[in-house]
Amino acid sequence: MTKLLYVTVNPKSTEHSFSLQTGEAFLESYKAANPNAEVEVLNLYSEDVQEIDTDVLSAWGKFATGEELSEVEIAKVGTMTKHLEQFMAADEYVFVTPMWNFSFPARLKMYIDSVLLAGKTFAYTAEGPKGLMEGKKALHIQATGGVYTGSGLNFGDDYLRQALAFTGVTEYDALFIEGMAMNPEKAEEIKEEAIAKAKELGRAFSTVNA
Repeated sequence: MTKLLYVTVNPKSTEHSFSLQTGEAFLESYKAANPNAEVEVLNLYSEDVQEIDTDVLSAWGKFATGEELSEVEIAKVGTMTKHLEQFMAADEYVFVTPMWNFSFPARLKMYIDSVLLAGKTFAYTAEGPKGLMEGKKALHIQATGGVYTGSGLNFGDDYLRQALAFTGVTEYDALFIEGMAMNPEKAEEIKEEAIAKAKELGRAFSTVNA
């Protein structure tokens, strides 16, 4: 059975978010086209996401020496492990984000730090790093008030694309909803065009028999 991991990174409600409304349109279309697929929804603003901090670094050091972890270290590493295992179990990924100051919200970087782990999602080999998540695919849905396509300033999408490629997920597409703040009189039209594209992507996204 195909498993889609649908990750949202936006503190706004759906009704007040261009990216979330577009993502919902994708998800509805995807579910209709893949009725047997399993969909897991992960809202990074509704649950704990662990950053790499002193406790995490200490725990990693103790793994190498065999020392016992503290309760705090166990809890923090456990949160990261939960997200890692969920990520590894999925076949397809959708990330729905706004652009904030040329990138995505910091909670997504914290999440990526949990799923980029040597020996799990990539390996160091004699030929260099090798992704261990090959054969999977991803979509990034991103809303921006300005227009950044071709500007060289869309650092969040560039980073997400490269981070996933590092794990072997090289089949990657992006849907940008752009220019609503620059052209507020066209905001609704821009959103509706993006929703129509999202529905098309939802129907065609899965390449695995659900």
